[in-house]
Amino acid sequence: MLPALDPRATLDPLYQGYLTALKGAGFQGEIETRYGHRLAYATDNSIYQLLPQAVLCPRSIEELQIALRLASNEEYVGITFSARGGGTGTNGQSLNRGIIVDTARHLTRVLEVDSASRTARVQCGVIKDALNDELRPHGLFFSPDLSTSNRATLGGMINTDASGAGSLVYGKTSDHVHSVTAILDDGSRIETGPWDAEQRAQLRGRAAQLAELVVALCREQEAAIESRFPKLNRFLTGYDLKHCYDPQRDVVDLTRLLCGSEGTLAFIVEATLDLDPIPAQRVLVNLQYDSFDAALRHAPTLVAAEATVVETIDSTVLNLAREDIIWHQVADLVAPDDDAAQARFAGINMVEFSGAAAQVTARLEALLARLGAGHPGVLGYKVCRDAASIGRVYAMRKKAVGLLANTKGARKPLAFAEDTAVPPETLADFIAEFRAMLDAEGLSYGMFGHVDAGVLHVRPALDLCDPADEQLLLSLSDRVAKLTERYGGLMWGEHGRGIRSKYGPDVFGPLFETLRHIKGAFDPHNKLNPGKICTPMDSDASLLPLDSVTRGSFNRTISPLSREQYERALRCNGNGLCFNYQSSTPMCPSFKASGDRVESPKGRAELMRAWLRLLAREGVDLSSYPPKPASLWQRWRNSRDGAADFSHEVYAGMQSCLACKACSGACPVKVDIPTLRAEFLHHYYGRYLRPMKDYLVARLEDTLPLQARFAGLFNLLTQNPVSRYLVKTLLGYVDTPALSVPTLRARLGRSQPATMTELEQQLADMSDQQRADAVLLVQDPFNSHYDAAVVEQGLRLLRLLGFTPLLVPYLKNGKPEHIKGFLDRFRQTAAGTADALNRLARYQVPMVGLDPALVLTYQDEYVEALGAEQVRFQVQMLPPFLLSQRHRWRQQACGRGHYRLMGHCTESSVRPQGGQEWQQLFAHFGLTLDLVSVGCCGMAGTYGHESVNLTRSRALYQMHWQAEIESDAPEALVSGYSCRSQVKRIAHQRLRHPLQALLQQLEGVNLALDETTRSRTG
Repeated sequence: MLPALDPRATLDPLYQGYLTALKGAGFQGEIETRYGHRLAYATDNSIYQLLPQAVLCPRSIEELQIALRLASNEEYVGITFSARGGGTGTNGQSLNRGIIVDTARHLTRVLEVDSASRTARVQCGVIKDALNDELRPHGLFFSPDLSTSNRATLGGMINTDASGAGSLVYGKTSDHVHSVTAILDDGSRIETGPWDAEQRAQLRGRAAQLAELVVALCREQEAAIESRFPKLNRFLTGYDLKHCYDPQRDVVDLTRLLCGSEGTLAFIVEATLDLDPIPAQRVLVNLQYDSFDAALRHAPTLVAAEATVVETIDSTVLNLAREDIIWHQVADLVAPDDDAAQARFAGINMVEFSGAAAQVTARLEALLARLGAGHPGVLGYKVCRDAASIGRVYAMRKKAVGLLANTKGARKPLAFAEDTAVPPETLADFIAEFRAMLDAEGLSYGMFGHVDAGVLHVRPALDLCDPADEQLLLSLSDRVAKLTERYGGLMWGEHGRGIRSKYGPDVFGPLFETLRHIKGAFDPHNKLNPGKICTPMDSDASLLPLDSVTRGSFNRTISPLSREQYERALRCNGNGLCFNYQSSTPMCPSFKASGDRVESPKGRAELMRAWLRLLAREGVDLSSYPPKPASLWQRWRNSRDGAADFSHEVYAGMQSCLACKACSGACPVKVDIPTLRAEFLHHYYGRYLRPMKDYLVARLEDTLPLQARFAGLFNLLTQNPVSRYLVKTLLGYVDTPALSVPTLRARLGRSQPATMTELEQQLADMSDQQRADAVLLVQDPFNSHYDAAVVEQGLRLLRLLGFTPLLVPYLKNGKPEHIKGFLDRFRQTAAGTADALNRLARYQVPMVGLDPALVLTYQDEYVEALGAEQVRFQVQMLPPFLLSQRHRWRQQACGRGHYRLMGHCTESSVRPQGGQEWQQLFAHFGLTLDLVSVGCCGMAGTYGHESVNLTRSRALYQMHWQAEIESDAPEALVSGYSCRSQVKRIAHQRLRHPLQALLQQLEGVNLALDETTRSRTG
């Protein structure tokens, strides 16, 4: 029987009373009890889903102490807490049904960096890569390199004793934690460190009690600890009895006990970390193999070559990477060049050497000499010597965990038996048996991991909406545990135990009782992350079972038709890449601005799934929901009603989405929230009244041609203070842009076809050679009406380059309709425009567009709405078209033009090669174009013009764009109209489209056409 997931259910009275008392006790942080927020913390990157009672986000250590002290009162003895960091755990480590404490929201400071001692003191919510950003100027870095480093917090890394690539040399997180500040279950605070007998004598309170207990237990169990703990690089995750006490020096260090304790003993709030010098040189060798087994069997030789890192990826992950936007960045670095080798390519080993330059060179040359002598299964290799190339390859490897969930079909590779660690020399044989087990069940799977440490992440593909597959998962898990034990390994290599703690008694044997004594001393009432690792001695509590409720079991309640129709919402596997902290990346602007996990792609996918489950419980299938829109009167009644409808919470979570589509490209499983948002709004407004401003946006493309006829009058009406006030007050819009004057029609006169009939006739009358020189420029509503100079100059540029440019008469694109959820209207628009462009496509004249977001709509939303067979035309962006034609012009220098291109968020995510194409085009004419990685500017269509979004829109601009715009660097160019509009509005600067800068340069020289072009153009 599934526990209820019902947004209408009230909180447990015990928790309600506690949270009310907490507000009066001085707690100033966020206390979230809304269903959507609890859902956002009910999942991580594991298969499980446990709904908490509430979420606390303390603003300080003192506030956390307030919460725990209050909960230590006898009346609240049943209250439980679980620490939450980045939420990327694969074993449900931070999931529980009590209170989740999110330490990643506010406790995010790097408190101190001491270059001389190579240490840093940090708060627990600091993200690992963000820490390294601050350490880089000091020539230092925090070395444990896990795949989720751009969103994993230091507190989470300490709690799971995370490691990752390079652990053979650099070790695990616990090897780099000098001391921690921890808060115990009663709110008391301890500062850990290595304590000898004399220092222990100075301790007082619980610190003294805990230290003496641990010393006594370790002395008593010394022989068992030495014999029972596996001799592995990834020796353990959990209460580390082997390293927390040194009997030779009589020194105890609770730090090693807390590292890997998963928040079951205390809250880690601060840590002092040991750092490493950044290597003087790094080189990466990517070896290609004809089988994955060959890659595994070659690994010991590579480790023996004194490599810093040896990572591996199988063909399943590589094939998924080929379908992802990341492949164009790494293909030439990892894949064989010749077709024959490509056909046999089935795995890679990534071998890194780092350190002093001479040492790296010597080890590299030695390895290459051995490779030159040949090795079974090796197809070839490629060497990356620059930091940028190495970074791109590692980015692909780090994305592997997410890419695996993007496999086709209902069965998805799942994390449940993927953290095994065995002696590296037995890894190939272990994996051979593992694969045989999966093959016997007819399962597909993906593999990647750290072969130098004997850790390989194996993810079998199962469908947890299928009860049979859920049972198979439990059976496989037990079989893998036995197989791992037979090879002298562990089930928990680096990702922690969490809900997979059930194997603890078998692994630890008699020592498991020792662990329970430790749990009882630190947390006698089992309040801290109960059910993980072990339970307190003398407690009748139990560990969470391996068959704890899964996401799949809840999704199973959604009808198969709805699961298929809204598969985007279900495919989110919780890998958390949308929590990426880096401001230079486009995903996800709304989350970056608010820090609220509900306002992330993962959070919104959770909301959507919950909404689908709720409808299913009420017997509603979205294939017929609503059967027809409610009457205007009924929608008005519903809107006035104010009933507790969970749809309102989903609506609130979706409304802050900028529809930039960064998630559809950057997310490894392509959770396309803008499309889900449009679908939700379509249904939501079948029941409730739409705001007037939505109709204004949806009708914008219809009215723009009329506005342009009277552009001067419209500008007079819209650009004065009175009208601006009225528009803001009545419609909720601010900073309405002015129409272009002179208009596009006035600029072009009769030089271009006025109607589609006229254009088609002109194309029909052309000879084949004339069509070979023709180009159709497809208008978009924003450039044509608000920045007409760009369109005019686009035609001039094409003409200058030897083409016959023809402007396609204005056609609606439909993007505004889609964003606002007018899906019926959008399908009509798309069908009409596609019909017109399909007719033009028959003449086989290339079509180009100027605005990335609008051009990509033809390739994405049109195909989604109409089907690929109805979208027979292709509209290209200008740069790839011109690059395909560069043989027409001799390469020559235009001068010393030097520019910067500010990335457009949609294009950077969905089509990241766009910037490089502009760069190549400029370089062809001797111009320099630097690519600037920036996040969203905060405009995103009409988002930034809505008064309700104004504060966030400006905050995003300040976060991502302001410093670049205000810098003294070369002129900034921007391809997206929305971005140029935002800069003009906030910085009062008019940026140019890159085609305008290129045109200016080319008009200043006598462009040399080659002979073929010269003969065509006369």
